[in-house]
Amino acid sequence: KQWYQRRVRGRKLWTILAEGEQELGLSITDEQIQEMKDNLTNIDWKRAAEEEKARRHDVMAHVHTFGAAAPRAAPIIHLGATSCFVGDNTDLIVMREGCRILCRKLAQCCDSLAQFARQHKSTPQLGYTHFQPAQLTTVGKRACLWLQDLLIDLKQLQSTERDMKFRGVKGSTGTQASFLELFNGDHDKVEELDKLVTEKAGFTNKFTITGQTYSRKIDSMIINAVAGIGSTVNKFCTDLRLLASLKELEEPFAQKQIGSSAMPYKRNPMRSERCCSLARHLISLTASPAHTHANQWFERTLDDSANRRIVLAEVFLTADILLNTAQNIMQGMVVYPRVVEKHVLEELPFMATEHLLMSMVKCGADRQECHEKLRVLSVEAGKQVKEFGRSNDMLQRIREDEYFAPIHQLLSDIVNPANFIGRAPQQVDKFIEEEVLPEIESYRSSFDNEAPKLNV
Repeated sequence: KQWYQRRVRGRKLWTILAEGEQELGLSITDEQIQEMKDNLTNIDWKRAAEEEKARRHDVMAHVHTFGAAAPRAAPIIHLGATSCFVGDNTDLIVMREGCRILCRKLAQCCDSLAQFARQHKSTPQLGYTHFQPAQLTTVGKRACLWLQDLLIDLKQLQSTERDMKFRGVKGSTGTQASFLELFNGDHDKVEELDKLVTEKAGFTNKFTITGQTYSRKIDSMIINAVAGIGSTVNKFCTDLRLLASLKELEEPFAQKQIGSSAMPYKRNPMRSERCCSLARHLISLTASPAHTHANQWFERTLDDSANRRIVLAEVFLTADILLNTAQNIMQGMVVYPRVVEKHVLEELPFMATEHLLMSMVKCGADRQECHEKLRVLSVEAGKQVKEFGRSNDMLQRIREDEYFAPIHQLLSDIVNPANFIGRAPQQVDKFIEEEVLPEIESYRSSFDNEAPKLNV
């Protein structure tokens, strides 16, 4: 289907080229153009294969195949053009459409994560730096870290799509010499033809300078923007896999799903693992377009062709399924609040020592003396956890120490997890309202109501 659409686009390009040439005075009839339009989808694939086998040139094979379907138009098909008129311009059209599809899917992923973040914006969760317990955050605030990366990708891809230019009509080495010949040296008509064809193809801007091809640096820039999705989804899914190991959050797990053929209890995060696997492949594809650009000689060498036919398609297809799978995960993520709370309470007594210290000083205690007592109790409580595998009993030790009697009645309030999450809930609301929703609103009408279905 994709190959069929590509060849139809090629025929459309030949048709709008003929239209432009006719409008500017070349001897091309309405009947010829109508015949081309009538046969845009009438592709004889068997003949095309035979032509390519004989001529060893895919574009000329389709020039002759199109000419056989539209015999009156055959003499003017591809007039003045080179193969890259069809190949490069089609690639730019397809990649622009691909960027738009990915933008819509990115926006829906943003919407799903925004809903999740708002739902859990005030749920205290243990924060980690170096994967060591740090200060508290919230489930929703952490989700906003993932969401922010998605938003960056969306904006980058929007900018890439918006800035894409059309190759236009440039001839065999980019000088437009063939078109200047057709129009008897009339530079203005050549300029106008380039403009007409660009507009008929749906583009606003075109390259002024090309070789035979548009600069392959453009491919590299586009692929880098798309591949950024890979690092974002990999980061999200890696975090989710770690949280699943901690039993705090999980990806969706079907009722009859089997996690392991050997261990019946296993709940392996296979969707997240699949995303990480695909993301690694997507990121790796950025190297190939850069090498292709670096190794183009002068106006063009054909060693770009086979590589691009594989890489350009793989990049967009990989990003597409990656976002489908990520969206499936985001719409079905499960939070286990009691486990989250358990981990918070295990570390909170240590985090609360500064608050306990300030509260004691307010009650008249000596700051240095209190600091030493808290240090000793912390060491003892830590020993119970690390050496004996027991629960953190720091708060119990404080309750049993008469020195801390002035704050015994205040302990529950002092160590309330909600007092340790800073402005996380407010940050979540502000970020979503001011940055996320305005960016995704234009895509909302195109959102799918259900999460993408995965069969494996």
